[in-house]
Amino acid sequence: MMNAHMRFPGGKTKAVTLSYDDGVRQDLRLAALASEYGFKCTFNINSARVGDGGHVTYDELKGNILGAGHEVAVHGEYHLAPGTHRTLVGLRDALNCRLSLEQNLGRIIRGMAYPNSGVTRFTGGSDYETVKRYLTDLGVVYSRTLGGDNDRFLLPEDWHRWMPTAHHNNPRTLDWAKAFADTEVNGLYSDSRYPRLFYLWGHSYEFDGNDNWDRIEAFFRILCGKDDIWYATNIEIHDYVTAFRSLVFSADGTLVYNPTLIDLYYETEKKLYRIPSGQTTVIEA
Repeated sequence: MMNAHMRFPGGKTKAVTLSYDDGVRQDLRLAALASEYGFKCTFNINSARVGDGGHVTYDELKGNILGAGHEVAVHGEYHLAPGTHRTLVGLRDALNCRLSLEQNLGRIIRGMAYPNSGVTRFTGGSDYETVKRYLTDLGVVYSRTLGGDNDRFLLPEDWHRWMPTAHHNNPRTLDWAKAFADTEVNGLYSDSRYPRLFYLWGHSYEFDGNDNWDRIEAFFRILCGKDDIWYATNIEIHDYVTAFRSLVFSADGTLVYNPTLIDLYYETEKKLYRIPSGQTTVIEA
């Protein structure tokens, strides 16, 4: 069988997504900048703080965030790290946040970013498998963690331990962005032609605190307008990759059935295939 790899919508080999925490007022400026450059961002919200003066309101989340094509995700009602609290406390913080966001926004909210130390430290009698199990039961399909910045640009194997590429203040972030932009995936050795993801995260108030809004604009300028990049929210990445992993192949790999509701893209050494929703496609041997 030939080497073959998933491709993002339209056959693109790379994707970029952003994730910013806490729902602070500066998120409105970041959302506008991201839209201006053609990027999409996931904004992780603490529901108990919405509209308290220092944070965005539900009307702003509807109009400036969701209305611009960005995503809203869970960040805990009171920003409690699930690894440092009893299971019931962490579960309630996530559930109440999801309930409040959905009731006020009229949207199904399925994503999350762990507050504080997330699942990197356990001191409250919980453990990762317990946290993953109750988030799954609560309908949270992914959750971003932290602390592993690297330039491998890999997709997650465990959606509830989704490691981003880098924080925007990492001194190597812009160099990694340039390397990401310059990589011609289909020009690599066939085993290395797997899809790449650049996942940037942070807090938009840091741009005010460090007086470095120019840094996020530099990131945007490096990666904007690329024909081989899909600009997506976290949930769009999750849903597409999950759909692709649902493809059903014949034993010899020459037939593939797409049981999902979206068209998917698959590239072999010979050609790029669009696998239409609900159809079976013949793959050249």
